[in-house]
Amino acid sequence: MEAAIPIAIIAVGVSGAAKRKNALGENVIIQSIGASSGVIVAGAIFTLPALYILQETYPKEITVTFAQVFISSLLGGVLGILFLIPFRKYFVSDMHGKYPFPEATATTQVLVSGEKGGSQAKPLLMAGIIGGLYDFIVATFGWWNENFTTRVCGWGEMMADKAKIVLKINTGAAVLGLGYIVGLKYAAIICAGSLVVWLVIVPGMSILFGDQVLNAWNPALTQTVSEMSPELIFKEYAKSIGIGGIAMAGVIGIVRSWGIIKSAVGLASKEMGGKKVETNVIRTQKDLSMKIIAFGSIFTILLISVFFFFDVMHGNVLHSIVAILLVAGIAFLFTTVAANAIAIVGTNPVSGMTLMTLILASVVMVAVGLKGATGMVAALVMGGVVCTALSMAGGFITDLKIGYWLGSTPAKQETWKFLGTLVSAATVGGVIMILNKTYGFSSGALAAPQANAMAAVIDPLMNGVGAPWLLYGVGAVLALVLTYFKVPALAFALGMFIPLELNLPLLVGGAVNWYVTSRSKDEAVNTERGEKGTLLASGFIAGGALMGVVSAAMRFGGINLVNEEWLNNPWSEVASLGAYILLIIWLVKASMHIKK
Repeated sequence: MEAAIPIAIIAVGVSGAAKRKNALGENVIIQSIGASSGVIVAGAIFTLPALYILQETYPKEITVTFAQVFISSLLGGVLGILFLIPFRKYFVSDMHGKYPFPEATATTQVLVSGEKGGSQAKPLLMAGIIGGLYDFIVATFGWWNENFTTRVCGWGEMMADKAKIVLKINTGAAVLGLGYIVGLKYAAIICAGSLVVWLVIVPGMSILFGDQVLNAWNPALTQTVSEMSPELIFKEYAKSIGIGGIAMAGVIGIVRSWGIIKSAVGLASKEMGGKKVETNVIRTQKDLSMKIIAFGSIFTILLISVFFFFDVMHGNVLHSIVAILLVAGIAFLFTTVAANAIAIVGTNPVSGMTLMTLILASVVMVAVGLKGATGMVAALVMGGVVCTALSMAGGFITDLKIGYWLGSTPAKQETWKFLGTLVSAATVGGVIMILNKTYGFSSGALAAPQANAMAAVIDPLMNGVGAPWLLYGVGAVLALVLTYFKVPALAFALGMFIPLELNLPLLVGGAVNWYVTSRSKDEAVNTERGEKGTLLASGFIAGGALMGVVSAAMRFGGINLVNEEWLNNPWSEVASLGAYILLIIWLVKASMHIKK
């Protein structure tokens, strides 16, 4: 969950303890600065640990420095802020009411409840305690499993083994709250994408290619498709179709928002040409001037070019030029995808977009003569810059939406965000190096699955092995077909990429939202119940996020109270389902209980 939520809770608590009056505006800025940590971490942790992983294979050729981690995180974060600002008005203001913005909704509820207190704060606090304790019990004590799967019985195990059909659902409170705020419409589209993968594509591949070893894209694979588990088929093949769909959704998004891009570029050129632009813009719609954004973007791209030339490409001009063109182009292209994804479901598919970036970067850099270990470092640092830029773009649209709802000045939020990015980039560089030295990223407690996937993909590509272009192409065609039939392609492709167990709870939460808001013949009552439910769902997210931090800190300190033997027992999943049903019943009843 967004770092903004626990930071918002802390900000509200501190301002209350200090008895500051009208602290709402301050707290909006505080959570915006603090949220930089989460997005910078996401950008770095999906890619840069792969440098350490590959260093074990190529110890003489690959060295990892603090400067590489710090500079790629900092410049990527700055680029993400600058690229997003021209799209702020479209996503935040023009499309107001059309996107659910689940993370922004939850954070806003926390900030408003802290300011209002009383009737607003009580249900949020109650839901935060219930949701936080529920998720804390699962993560810290393991009283029940965090997922319920159809493998729980012999029949389900047989279906998974023979037909390659398996269904999973995360029974956590935070994800249920997220689904409630997303709503039934988008949750259904996301789940449709997920179910197509798990009920059609995964079993279909087992039938079509059962006795074949499909290892053209991963030479390490030795199993036939029929010998693979459904999870492995998803990871090695089906997930790539989702990545192709997300990439094409990005292209479609750029085409559709071409008018916005054109007007932003036109405004920048007018300002730089010395012409006067509109001056009577209301305070809550004032961004940094387009002149600052344009010059800032150019200057940041030049700094990245210098960084690539001296630190990554070792003085090769051609490689540096090609690298910066790729980084700037892909980051700009996928900015709208990141913002769209956060606006719809609160989840940024940044690892999928970065994987696509790494593959494109590897193919292009090999074509211009950069191969082997040096090429791997170059592609990963390029991926780190893009990943951080996209992570920042997605996270920052959340902050700007919160500010829009609460009356902040966008230009102030945008200015302070640069400070948050600088501090976060400096911090995360040191933390990653310490974690690697203490634990290591290739195995054990910090296995870094995304970074390991990046390393596994990039190694063969830089040594002449191809990418799964056919699967990406299938996803791209599917996105075009969905767009033609007016189905949101990004939401569907997100469902194909994000694991099933995180998609089904969205549908459950969306169904609860529909049920709560449709029981009465009086629309005013339905609306009030819906708002009460949103408050409670926000409490689930906030409590889950905050207690998740506590649980992670305990694990980091070596306190692990989970009984793994019990969690491997099918009855732990039955207990999980029972606890989940009770949680849903409480959410429904509490949402529908309103004052007359």
